[in-house]
Amino acid sequence: MTIKSAQTLVADALKEIKTISPSEALQMSNDGKCNLIDIRDVRELENLGRIENSNHIPRGMLEFWMDPDSPYFKEGKIDMNKEMVLFCAGGLRSALATKSLKDMGFKNICHIDGGFGAMKNSGFKVIK
Repeated sequence: MTIKSAQTLVADALKEIKTISPSEALQMSNDGKCNLIDIRDVRELENLGRIENSNHIPRGMLEFWMDPDSPYFKEGKIDMNKEMVLFCAGGLRSALATKSLKDMGFKNICHIDGGFGAMKNSGFKVIK
């Protein structure tokens, strides 16, 4: 049996999804044009803080919370008229998550290159 490595899955996802820089994301956020979606684990938020004005949707629940037909759907959590900008700690999980939402049919979606680590150094306010 041959399995694809996680690295291969991320590389494949990056070919199909939109990636933006932390500074692009900050501008979109400041202009009120996006939903910042933090997919990190709750322990990461507790230990490292969270980005101001971001929505937390844990990676393990993302597809369920975003599916209107799922019993776990979070009505009104995300403004569907704005671009969804996903991020994780470094950009790998968010690449996979962005591809998954794209595969579900979401169009206005991207992820942040470098994730939370890069965002902290790009002007985003971190709340502990």
